[in-house]
Amino acid sequence: MTTTAQTGNGPMPRQISYIIGNEACERFSFYGMRNILVPFLISSILLGYLPSEGDREAQAKDIFHMFVIGVYFFPLLGGWLADRFFGKYHTILWFSLIYCAGHACLAMFENNANGFYTGLFLIALGSGGIKPLVVSFCGDQFDQTNKSKAKVVFDAFYWIINFGSFFASLLAPRLLDSYGPAVAFGVPGVLMFIATFVFWLGRKQYTNVPPSRRDPHGFSEVVKTALRAHSAGRMRLGLLVAMTGVTTAVVMLLLWALSATVGLSWWPTDFGFVITACLALGVIIALGGWGASMQIERARGLHPDAAVDGVRAVLRILIVFALVTPFWSLFDQKASTWIIQGREMVVPHAAWWWPSWLIDNPAQMQALNPLLVMLLIPFNNLMLYPALRRMGFEPTALRRMGWGIAISGTSWIVAGGLQIWLDGGQEVSLAWQSLPYLLLTFGEVLVSATALEFAYSQAPQAMKGVIMAFWYLTSTFGSLWVLLTNAGVRNEAVTSYIASTGLSENAFLMFFFAGFAFVAALAFGLYARRYPMQDHYRVA
Repeated sequence: MTTTAQTGNGPMPRQISYIIGNEACERFSFYGMRNILVPFLISSILLGYLPSEGDREAQAKDIFHMFVIGVYFFPLLGGWLADRFFGKYHTILWFSLIYCAGHACLAMFENNANGFYTGLFLIALGSGGIKPLVVSFCGDQFDQTNKSKAKVVFDAFYWIINFGSFFASLLAPRLLDSYGPAVAFGVPGVLMFIATFVFWLGRKQYTNVPPSRRDPHGFSEVVKTALRAHSAGRMRLGLLVAMTGVTTAVVMLLLWALSATVGLSWWPTDFGFVITACLALGVIIALGGWGASMQIERARGLHPDAAVDGVRAVLRILIVFALVTPFWSLFDQKASTWIIQGREMVVPHAAWWWPSWLIDNPAQMQALNPLLVMLLIPFNNLMLYPALRRMGFEPTALRRMGWGIAISGTSWIVAGGLQIWLDGGQEVSLAWQSLPYLLLTFGEVLVSATALEFAYSQAPQAMKGVIMAFWYLTSTFGSLWVLLTNAGVRNEAVTSYIASTGLSENAFLMFFFAGFAFVAALAFGLYARRYPMQDHYRVA
């Protein structure tokens, strides 16, 4: 028993099967609706008021990325409710019911804008609310006696996500083409109900870590103490920085409100509420975190050293997370920009090697992503990583994530090359999109699959739900960069500059996002060199 505890090689928890089964069905439901959202909107009467297909494509992209922002913003709410009030199990169950209601709205209100957008909001709320909790709830089933099994389950967890996504990516576009939106959005709703039922079945076997109610030494309490504390002969510069962040955020929101209601031109007209609110949140997190880090040592003596060290660890993690946000600006556009690019390409039905029975429209190319994930995860674990170790190179979590960002940037160089080909009037086979999908997916496995393990292991026990919520918030800011870029290209000076390069707007933006990723990868690598790794698995 002592040996098992020391090695962490204990048995696999039996209840994991319910969590994995729930995740497979939930991911089918989510990706089933997500992957047909842009094609549906472009052709639906919901955007029929726009005069051209180009306008509908641009608006569909904006709606899609605003939806993604919501999906990855609401983990903050779900993590907070679970950590402070209801625990992970009950929070997951209740948000799952909201999730089911959202799917029902999509199926019933395909021609009603208010009903359809209400459904998108409910799905964003439900999916986002459970998103940080399922992974951390899965981690809660492990302790020091069997923590070596956790990496296997986290990889299996990510694999099963993509198993559900693969079949959803193939089936949903066919359902949309053959049976219409009601069925195409209804089937994912049925799968979400099944996911909720499977999760409920395991209720008597789960390990439930109770919420940390009113922890006097929790993250927010330590931060408040650090910011408020006086130190003889020293100014409270950290408090000044944090308050500057709050003040700036309030000013941003007020300027947006005045522009929207009174018509004052003090705020960019293309910066709607979603963009403004995300920018305000980003300012608060960035300056609040910076201010807290400047004065965190002032909390020692007023809080246990472990609590202060835990807050410092979280602040370090948030820097890692911030540097990952450019990756998500590339990754999430495969369901918007790449689908729109694919609509310009030719599906090679006549080629003997093309599986027309499997892929007959551009939206189904997204199935390559989960299929490749299911192949690459075992390839990396069984072949690539052992080979690198034999060569004396340890593929640590941070190294994998940094290389993943860079490789994702390379995928957009390839996509930009395909766009130049299309802009030149050439017929381009849809099969060429396989190459950027391969590169992007390889980058995803290195970044996202690794981050599930990294985020859980680095978070102190009392803050695991919230830190996972912050991880998912990186996708919100990834889509924010996309919305900001889309708003920027509506500016006449920007469009004139793009025209002077000789590139189309689409091609220019693809190379722009590639460069964005390369800069982020370089910054990530520099920071990773001095990041101190932690081990915060639960003690048995």
